[in-house]
Amino acid sequence: MKIKLLIAATALAPLAVIAVENSKTQPSTPAGSSSSFESLDTNQDGRISMPEASADPSLVENFSKADKNGDGYLDNAEYDKGTQKR
Repeated sequence: MKIKLLIAATALAPLAVIAVENSKTQPSTPAGSSSSFESLDTNQDGRISMPEASADPSLVENFSKADKNGDGYLDNAEYDKGTQKR
């Protein structure tokens, strides 16, 4: 019984490594950004502030360009347009 368990564990170990590696390389959102609007809007006020955007380094780089009205926040439309260009 112990031998069968050891063989099964040995056979399945590479599959676990492959699954972990695949999860690291695939983007978490369709646009290829690392986060969605909903996940970044942590206080659920319908907009993303710079502190909230700091969870996504590429969004931080493009924050001022995406903030079209210059209010210091990204609404959903600004976020969508800003992430499409990345």
